[in-house]
Amino acid sequence: MSTEYASANPLQRGIRRFAASGPGSWLFVRILHHIDRPVYRLSGGRHTFASLLSGIPVAMLTTTGARSGKPRTVPVLGLPSSEGLVVIASNFGQERHPAWYYNLRADPTGEVAIDGEKRRFRAVEAQGEQRERIWQEGLRVYPGWSQYEKRASNRDIAVFVLELA
Repeated sequence: MSTEYASANPLQRGIRRFAASGPGSWLFVRILHHIDRPVYRLSGGRHTFASLLSGIPVAMLTTTGARSGKPRTVPVLGLPSSEGLVVIASNFGQERHPAWYYNLRADPTGEVAIDGEKRRFRAVEAQGEQRERIWQEGLRVYPGWSQYEKRASNRDIAVFVLELA
């Protein structure tokens, strides 16, 4: 199954457009992770609500809390890229980075689960030409990141390559 926007069905494209909008982002940032976790458990780690509805690859990212030191697991878009598995710290275009961004900055190691398979990783923040290449690949899957970038103009949206162990 292709994850590119151009190959998505009309419902999937509509969900992706809604998620990129101001009201969609507001709604999803507040409720999506509460729905994704039980769907993820019920599907045996193969799906999240967001992945089923939108057709985008969602991964469960486990990091170590920068302040708490405790494991923190959140659903994120896990972008298959020519560079490897990529996560983009857009936080739906919110003013602040997502919490997992700070966690990875403090400790770049963690675990990611995608399609029911868990793997250890070391995150490396993409910079310069590499970041731009990945960003353009990502926009073919989820054009909404361009809207998030405009709304989050006060910060640079980080792109992390997860080097899988």
